[in-house]
Amino acid sequence: MADNVNKRNIPIKLGDFSVIDTEFSSIRERFDSEMKKMEEEMARFRSDLMNREPNFFETTSSSTTSNAATSMKLPQTQSGSDISSPLIQDDGDGKVLKLRFDVSQYAPEEIVVKTVDNKLLVHAEHVEKSDTKSVYREYNREFMLPKGCLPENIKSSLSKDGVLTVDAPIQPDALLGGETMVPIAHN
Repeated sequence: MADNVNKRNIPIKLGDFSVIDTEFSSIRERFDSEMKKMEEEMARFRSDLMNREPNFFETTSSSTTSNAATSMKLPQTQSGSDISSPLIQDDGDGKVLKLRFDVSQYAPEEIVVKTVDNKLLVHAEHVEKSDTKSVYREYNREFMLPKGCLPENIKSSLSKDGVLTVDAPIQPDALLGGETMVPIAHN
């Protein structure tokens, strides 16, 4: 690896809490909200589809249908770093990227969370050896951090039921999407 790579280990805070108790109390409301958004998006997609290709569903020839489907432009999907991602939540103090990892098969000392440049890395490794058997498990996840996440502000916690939660606050300046106002000097 290059010498100029920025590495930073993130400490894992152990908690005597359950993710089920703390995070899933409002799951029904969040689920209903996400379903409503999905239904609205599907309605827009259906409308766009019917407006772009009015004869699309009336054709009987498979080659015509195939050609119509390949010539259609589909709406662009959002990227992982898009500020409207469901992984990014408003916590009252600003936007926070909230990630969860199931590491219940690993002891806390077997888990490492770190950043390398603009990537979050979660690694866990379990080795168990005896005279009759050997067990080896490894867990690796890599996540590209969106613009505005500072590694020194990232926090992680491990619940008693083995769910690792990583919170990465997003700087308010990043919400502007790279746009900066330039003042005009009047002489």
